Amino acid sequence: MKAVVYILTFLWASLTFAQNETIFEQGNALYNDGKYAEAVDKYQTILDSGMHSSELYFNLGNAYYKLNQIAPSIYYYEKALQLNPQDKDIKNNMAYAKNMTIDAIDVVPEAGISKIVNNITNSMTYDGWAITTVLLFLAFVVLFLIYYFAEYTNRKRMAFTGSFLVLAAGILTLVLAFHSFSLDKKNNPAIVFAQESQVKSEPNLSSQEVFKLHEGTKVQILDTVNNWKKIKLADGKTGWISSEDIKKI
Repeated sequence: MKAVVYILTFLWASLTFAQNETIFEQGNALYNDGKYAEAVDKYQTILDSGMHSSELYFNLGNAYYKLNQIAPSIYYYEKALQLNPQDKDIKNNMAYAKNMTIDAIDVVPEAGISKIVNNITNSMTYDGWAITTVLLFLAFVVLFLIYYFAEYTNRKRMAFTGSFLVLAAGILTLVLAFHSFSLDKKNNPAIVFAQESQVKSEPNLSSQEVFKLHEGTKVQILDTVNNWKKIKLADGKTGWISSEDIKKI
């Protein structure tokens, strides 16, 4: 019975994938014909089916950009970048979209060792560091076995040196994997979707307005109280914004 269920599940997944591939191609054709709203509908159909990819998010961002809808454009570029953080096309197109935002927010620069470590950590995703760590530890086991069973001194020496270096590299990538996980856990970004939103000093309408934000601005969510989100900007400013005005990435 389980075998039948597995087969049916596999067939359903294969059929869904094939259908989504067809819809994706239809969306691309509509985009190339300048029918950007219709292309968005096609791409959204794929998302509604539970499928997603950096290419799908990237194309959605492009379509919304052509429609001059900056907030969803940046939102989907950010989603694409989460899945493919080194893609230059995504970064370039997102830069164009961000140039159309109103809010000019200075980024507080990182400095020293923290900047170097974070740059190295962000060069791969958490999954990438985890897979690299597993492969390095497997390589360590193989080299140690070669060292243990080798008959010649030179081969033992080379295997021992190699296993030591691979083990050190594995420990380093393990540390970077945990650091990447920690950064991901703290990272809770969102995009402002309201054309203009008041940011308050406290989570209520009667509190003082501290500043305004406009569509497309990226924020970090720090806390939630009822229908309010405490946010932080790249320049360090904090405040409370209505949950309806932002969309979590």
